[in-house]
Amino acid sequence: MIKTYLNLTKPGIIFGNVITTAAGFALASKGHFNFGLFLATLLGISLIIASACVFNNYIDRVADEKMIRTKNRALVKGSVSIRSAILFGIFLGLLGIFTLSYYTNLLTVLVAFTGFFVYVVLYSNLKYRSIYGTLVGSVAGAIPPVVGYCAVSHIFDTGAFILFLLIALWQMPHFFAIAMYRFDDYAAASIPVLPIIKGVHTTKIHMLLYIIAFTLTSLMLTVLGYTGYGYLAITGLASLTWLVLCIKGFTIGDDKLWARSMFRFSLIVVIALSAMIAVDVVKDPKTSVIALMQDT
Repeated sequence: MIKTYLNLTKPGIIFGNVITTAAGFALASKGHFNFGLFLATLLGISLIIASACVFNNYIDRVADEKMIRTKNRALVKGSVSIRSAILFGIFLGLLGIFTLSYYTNLLTVLVAFTGFFVYVVLYSNLKYRSIYGTLVGSVAGAIPPVVGYCAVSHIFDTGAFILFLLIALWQMPHFFAIAMYRFDDYAAASIPVLPIIKGVHTTKIHMLLYIIAFTLTSLMLTVLGYTGYGYLAITGLASLTWLVLCIKGFTIGDDKLWARSMFRFSLIVVIALSAMIAVDVVKDPKTSVIALMQDT
């Protein structure tokens, strides 16, 4: 039963968001790392994300019954009652808000709650009505690194905005890849994702444009002095490799196999991005590209 309730929280999604939250925390810390605050921030945002995923399970239960990969979820099979799931979700959400309220600051709580609202109320319902549900979902998914950043900085500044934009841009081709290799599932559940509504070729064009935008945005952390040249080299290499893989998709024969490769490599990209932010954050703003240009 414990495992059943744990699965309602979608641990994979929580883990992925913890990685980007940690990156945001590290970026704002600039080498002055408060480990206690770090753990409290990760716990608080994990509980809020878990709560959001439980409510998402509730909203998706009818569609989940129609898809192969989700037809055995607890609310579909009835192994957890709807009432129990809702109470569980409320408990997790309140505990998460309390944790962030106690250990961080009001801005962090507001940012986290905004992510919860966008995911549960806006995305979970809009995705059944419009192809733009994916775009709304990317907003919710870009909130965790901002939570990590604001927990340290207490402000939403340029660094927080770049983090938000980076993860939002990354999520679009990431999700489009999922929609392509899970095409049959989404079609069965009548979910209007881009490959179904506009076609695979149009989806590939969108993926290409988003990856280009992501690559250019990733450079800004170094240009503006938040990260060093190690971050620039590794993230740039990962982004360009992702871009090349995307371009190959226009001539490849097996779209689903290619989409799965794109999905897997997108995970490598975001892990590399997050790791390099953490290990190559600039502690001295005088070493930024802009500062060096001004000195010359």
